[in-house]
Amino acid sequence: MTAADDAAELAPAQVAGPVLSVRQVDAYHAMAVVAPRIARGFRPGQFVAVAVGGPDTSMLLRRAFSIHDVRADHGGTVEFVFAARGPGTRWLADRRPRDVIDITGPLGRPFPLPRDCVSCLLIGGGYGSAPLFPLAGKLRARGCPVDFLLGAASADRVFGSLTARRTGRSATITTEDGSLGVRGMVTDALARVIHESRTDVIYACGPMPMLRAVTGFADRYEIPVFASVEESMACGIGVCMTCVLPVTGDDGVTRMVRSCVDGPVFRGQAVRWDDVGTIPFDALGAPGWRPPEPADPPQAQPDAQDGRRHAG
Repeated sequence: MTAADDAAELAPAQVAGPVLSVRQVDAYHAMAVVAPRIARGFRPGQFVAVAVGGPDTSMLLRRAFSIHDVRADHGGTVEFVFAARGPGTRWLADRRPRDVIDITGPLGRPFPLPRDCVSCLLIGGGYGSAPLFPLAGKLRARGCPVDFLLGAASADRVFGSLTARRTGRSATITTEDGSLGVRGMVTDALARVIHESRTDVIYACGPMPMLRAVTGFADRYEIPVFASVEESMACGIGVCMTCVLPVTGDDGVTRMVRSCVDGPVFRGQAVRWDDVGTIPFDALGAPGWRPPEPADPPQAQPDAQDGRRHAG
């Protein structure tokens, strides 16, 4: 296979995939779709964009879901997890095996994998933990210890707690109502887990307030965070600009970047969490933005000999 063939295999594909299964997992639904092209190109952290409502629907916008699992059996399947909240996701929840859906993927940038064997803490909020499990498999294959910290409002909204306990070196569960694990938020248990697991890097996915809090907490320990953001996406391919957020680049310049193509995984410390939902005044291209003034070249200073000569 040539390099061009490899690139084609990794490129996103739009397919009409038959539904293999739809199962309810506590408060959520998990749908498996036969889509071998998407399964072959998938890397942990990427997502799919699914058309909902059928061919005659007024629901024009696709729904974006993180990929939870891919399997080579059954012809190559892709599984994603969702909550049936609005008309689009309720329509998905009503699908049955052999129904055909329009699905595009894999989309977005994946989680970066460490080059060295480091201790990895995977933090998930609600069904945001879904993309962390294929990531955990890749990390373990590299010899990295993996610890889980999962949280949600209640026990039925924690996704993957049994899998985390079975596959992780450790698994800590928090719920706001105390119905499972420790009562509280994930940040309430974060300091203890970091100390006990000697965390080197954090991977996180969940609601934006959780990602903001985790990143701020990790800064105290100088631990890098890679966060998969949950910004609303309409097209999933970078056209509509509805999922932009402010991110500071290595050059120190803040840019409004698209979560769907520049993310959804970002370095947590680069995201300007307090400014999400706005265009900061100092972002590149913002009204009134001006490029920084170039620094003046240092002036040559007379050396001591010159000083003495002029003084005499």
